[in-house]
Amino acid sequence: MLVKLQHSCILILNKIDLIKRPELKMAYKYFNLLYKFEKIFMISALKNDGLFDLINYLSEFAPVGPWLYPEDQATDSSNDFLSAEITREKLFLNLHQELPYSTAVITEQFEKKKDKSLIIKQVIFALKESHKKIILGESGSNIKKINIEARSELEKIFEQKVHLFLFVKIRPWSDHPEEYLV
Repeated sequence: MLVKLQHSCILILNKIDLIKRPELKMAYKYFNLLYKFEKIFMISALKNDGLFDLINYLSEFAPVGPWLYPEDQATDSSNDFLSAEITREKLFLNLHQELPYSTAVITEQFEKKKDKSLIIKQVIFALKESHKKIILGESGSNIKKINIEARSELEKIFEQKVHLFLFVKIRPWSDHPEEYLV
């Protein structure tokens, strides 16, 4: 990842826990020859290795100013978008190679009930009937598993009971190309 800082540039190499030391040294030398970086950080975000140095370095350059969002706000994305992304992730994780990549997930309803639970209704749009069959699975097995996993994660995120309803429909990509995964 390249980060531009006041006319200088740093390089952040992540996942160093997956590379052997000799290869890491070669990569460091190569990138150093490629461009005159202000600094090169080698980190493993997974193992929290090197992150402290990176954060300290970046905090020196961060402009002083007011917080743009409340302290307890985790994202600037809407609940509709966030819940659709969770469902989309579960599609990827469960269908692997079979997933039709031209698939869109849209949250059509996000409503808080009187009992404080959430009703979330989403449509998974596919391009063809054959894609719909893959998403549904035999006797609905795939969509049921995706629903259970997405609902479970949504309940953790929103910290309340979630009633998740998933519908799979066919829609040509030309109707809404920006919504489809490609």
